[in-house]
Amino acid sequence: MSGDTTMQLTMPNPTQRATSDQSVGRIVSVTGSKAIVLLDHSQEGEPRTNDRPDMGTLLAIDTADTVVLAIVSALSVPVPAQRDGEKEIRIAELGLAGELWRDQAGNASIFARGVTVYPSLGDRVRVASKQELEAAFCGDPARSVRVGCIRQDSTIPAMVRVDELLGKHFAILGTTGTGKSCTTALILRSILDKNPAAHILLLDPHNEYATAFREWAEVISPRNMQLPFWLLNFEEIVEVLISDMSRKAEIEILQELIPIAKARYSAGRSRDNQALRRAMPEMNRFTVDTPVPYRISDLTGLIDERMGKLENKRDLSPYRQLKARIDAISQDGRYAFMFGSLTVYDGMTQVLSRIFRVPVNNKPITIVELTGLPTEIINVVVSVLSRMTFDFAHWSEGNVPLTLVCEEAHRYVPTTSKLGFEPCKRAIAKIAKEGRKYGVALCIVSQRPAEIDPTILSQCNTVFALRMSNDRDQEIVTSAITDSGSGLLEFLPALGQREALAFGDGVALPVRIKFDELPQASLPRSTTAQFTEHWQRSIGDEGFLEQVVEKWRSSDMSATVMPSQLGGFPDGLPAEGTPSYYDPQPQYQPAPQQQPPEQRRPDFNAQLAARMRDPDAGQRPMPEQSPPGQPANPMAGRRPPPAQPAQTARPAAPGSTGGDQDVPGSALKSLRDRLIQRQQR
Repeated sequence: MSGDTTMQLTMPNPTQRATSDQSVGRIVSVTGSKAIVLLDHSQEGEPRTNDRPDMGTLLAIDTADTVVLAIVSALSVPVPAQRDGEKEIRIAELGLAGELWRDQAGNASIFARGVTVYPSLGDRVRVASKQELEAAFCGDPARSVRVGCIRQDSTIPAMVRVDELLGKHFAILGTTGTGKSCTTALILRSILDKNPAAHILLLDPHNEYATAFREWAEVISPRNMQLPFWLLNFEEIVEVLISDMSRKAEIEILQELIPIAKARYSAGRSRDNQALRRAMPEMNRFTVDTPVPYRISDLTGLIDERMGKLENKRDLSPYRQLKARIDAISQDGRYAFMFGSLTVYDGMTQVLSRIFRVPVNNKPITIVELTGLPTEIINVVVSVLSRMTFDFAHWSEGNVPLTLVCEEAHRYVPTTSKLGFEPCKRAIAKIAKEGRKYGVALCIVSQRPAEIDPTILSQCNTVFALRMSNDRDQEIVTSAITDSGSGLLEFLPALGQREALAFGDGVALPVRIKFDELPQASLPRSTTAQFTEHWQRSIGDEGFLEQVVEKWRSSDMSATVMPSQLGGFPDGLPAEGTPSYYDPQPQYQPAPQQQPPEQRRPDFNAQLAARMRDPDAGQRPMPEQSPPGQPANPMAGRRPPPAQPAQTARPAAPGSTGGDQDVPGSALKSLRDRLIQRQQR
């Protein structure tokens, strides 16, 4: 009996016999998701350098029906040798990641995440073969895209499973300069290459992605953006028009009058009184959040009506302040994309078609460039786009799956409630929590994971973690990852260029990836400046500075002339040769040559302002306006005020020209009032 027992203990099983030559150690401890391996010593004269497991190496453990795959997450020597030649106990800590099931022929080729058959104590451990790596990492090629190669074997492609990646959200995190933009472009380009009818909306705060998607992108910039104000919900329009939530009186006025303005527009589209009366009962169906058109002129008209009905004139202050703010915003050229349309019409379908690429028309990605928008409303624009993304997917019942890519996401979903715009944060959080049900994917890109709302980051099931050196950022990423290979995060500070750790359902196993290199023509505009190269020569050309100044000023060119101030444009289209805020490449006319100093005429606005400050202004002559073709003052380009009854001519003041006329103080006041009223309109 004892002899039989001895034979049974010493007889290796077939699996061990087949793999004994490649094994590197044996299992000495197994827990729920981890195992510890006691590594073998190399035989004298037979160094096994190639078989030594490295950090992140995928090891294989043979069982009866499966091959368990585990990732090396730590290596240690509990008791170091005191002298050379002494043997040491070497330990490898493994994270159990998945298993390969054997088919009828005994080949391990069917990969599944998780472990159902655990290894036993004493089971031999070996480095996974190339065939096992391919079976684990490649997956279904029809539903996967290549983004690079795995660190363990550069011949094995690193594949991303598109449905799992997008269906459960993903994040790309890393320190500045580690390649987040290139990684984002690479992953999206790989997806678009296999899915030409995709619907991706990318928020680009630095205008860097247009060059990465030249052939696929519909680029929306402040020059050609159309986002009508009536698409904003109540919180968003309050942020634009009031921006101070403590001004309760003005907020209540807006809340009451906006539905009435929407109803007036709807009723005004009916031509006969009978239709108007039929529309009256329908007015109550509009709320402050209903995305239907209304006119700013109707809103300001309602404010005037309310002011006229007030008995206590001390109550006029909130109405006046609100109207002044509306007038200032609607005439500010920077807001032309929102308030600059000459006519109000229901173009919601056109806006949705352009933003969400329905139909695709060979441009499956929309890039919204945010640089150039007023900084105070960038969060509002992001809020509108995020909210519309979810609402469109909801009301289309998931028939058009969408992906929203938020670059610099820590700006829009910050950790602290005091920062950012709360409706914007709620809109993105809604996509993170509920978007999967309606086919809305979210991609978070950020260099500061510690500043992102952890609730939103935790909803990203797949994470691509590039190099990070900040301890707080590393802790946030670690807490957001529940994968068994989270021990790989120890690599974060040591990752090289174009390297990342990938976790989650979007990849077969936690893996260290070396990303493919993008073609030069497809790189984003995010390359680090070559200081030593540029500082070898001097740029002294004044023409260069003139170009810089022209670009600088043209970015805010719309602040000087609004479409609503340009008269004579049929159907809301600008006249030929006039800069257009809806033309993606506006042609600006060069500034006219200046006259010699002796031929210049006094500035009309400057003298008007001086006369307003001077009580004796009415006793001095007003200058003539510059004739056509001469340098225009800021009033040039506007239609002249309507003709007024002629004033009694007074003798010309000594020294004045024959063309200059004295203007009485009352006429000056009337002219000033007309100018102010015209500016408000």
